[in-house]
Amino acid sequence: MAKKIEDLTFIDDGMFQAVMHEPGVCAEFVERLLHVKVEKVQFPKLEKAIAPFYTTKGVRLDVYLKDENKIIDVEIQKYEQEALGKRTRYYQSMIDMDSLMKGQDYPQLKESYILFICTFDPFKKNDKETYGLPLYTFKNLCLEESDVQLGDNSTKVIYNASAYESAKDEKIKRLLEFICTNNPGEDLFSNKLAELVKKLKENERFRSDYAAMNLHDRDLIRNTKKEVAKETSIKNAKSLFANGVSIELISKSLEMTIEQVQEIVKDVSVN
Repeated sequence: MAKKIEDLTFIDDGMFQAVMHEPGVCAEFVERLLHVKVEKVQFPKLEKAIAPFYTTKGVRLDVYLKDENKIIDVEIQKYEQEALGKRTRYYQSMIDMDSLMKGQDYPQLKESYILFICTFDPFKKNDKETYGLPLYTFKNLCLEESDVQLGDNSTKVIYNASAYESAKDEKIKRLLEFICTNNPGEDLFSNKLAELVKKLKENERFRSDYAAMNLHDRDLIRNTKKEVAKETSIKNAKSLFANGVSIELISKSLEMTIEQVQEIVKDVSVN
């Protein structure tokens, strides 16, 4: 069930992308969390879709921005999902493929960052205990000699906002606290983000876009349910026919036409 506009927070789907729509805000947000300078932003792309080939599983990135030297993907993660590490790997591969298909050679690939901001700790020591760090940074290093770096210029940064109190950098601490609690406190940038959220809730264009987004999501869910139901009906029809149930009875039981059942079971052998 989609949230009401009045209940949206900064990290909610739709709101986060809308706030990051302003290049200056987007750059400041990234600079604070990554400690890198983002030069003139080539307009951030929101929910950028990458699917290089028809047969590949594409990705839809929350916020995708780049300047002359860097490409940065920013993702908000409110709920735990499986294989977070493998997701960062796949996102990286899709970003690189997108760049190469636009004519770049390997040496021209830009420095890249995959930035995940989670409201939970995604890394567990065991079933009950997490590591409890506010920040996890991953680079490709040599196991035999830690001074040797692969030089692929790719970095994965994962924040655990729930551990904001442990963050050493005060600015990051305040921003993570806002992300985790929705309380901007006295942090100027967090208050700026909170004010943008408030204004967007009153903005007719955003309200219209948010409603359209929810309609689209509901359509996807309905279509998925229909596809699942269709697959189940086909499976049941084949099973019933294989066990000697007549086409007429299958038709009535599964609310299909006789012609539909005949087409489904035409290659099924009766037990």
